[in-house]
Amino acid sequence: MALFSTEDDTSKTPRTDNLMGNLMGYLDTRIDLVRLEAQEKAKTAFVGTVHGLTLALIGLLFFVFLNLFVALLLNDVLDSPYWGFGIVAGFYLLLLIIFVVGVDKKLFQGLADKLLNNTIYKSDKRQA
Repeated sequence: MALFSTEDDTSKTPRTDNLMGNLMGYLDTRIDLVRLEAQEKAKTAFVGTVHGLTLALIGLLFFVFLNLFVALLLNDVLDSPYWGFGIVAGFYLLLLIIFVVGVDKKLFQGLADKLLNNTIYKSDKRQA
């Protein structure tokens, strides 16, 4: 019987095994948590995108039919088959010219800065 056995491995004590098991469990739990958070953010982004696109489509349809209504109403008032459409088209041409010539992009940049300032950090629930 030898005093020092080569089969005795001191690196595999029950305490070390328990510590490694806890560490692996913690890492698995942390990975699952990150996956769940990413899935929740993706789901929120998807729902927000679909909701926004639906609202935009409904708003666009409303806008188009309102413009058709105004143009047909002007046709009826002016007793003409086309002047109402010409007036509505001229109104939008005038709006386009005003935006191209008169409105600077800095106005929209300032508005975007005010509306979207720190929205990423406001939605983070883990802030201390």
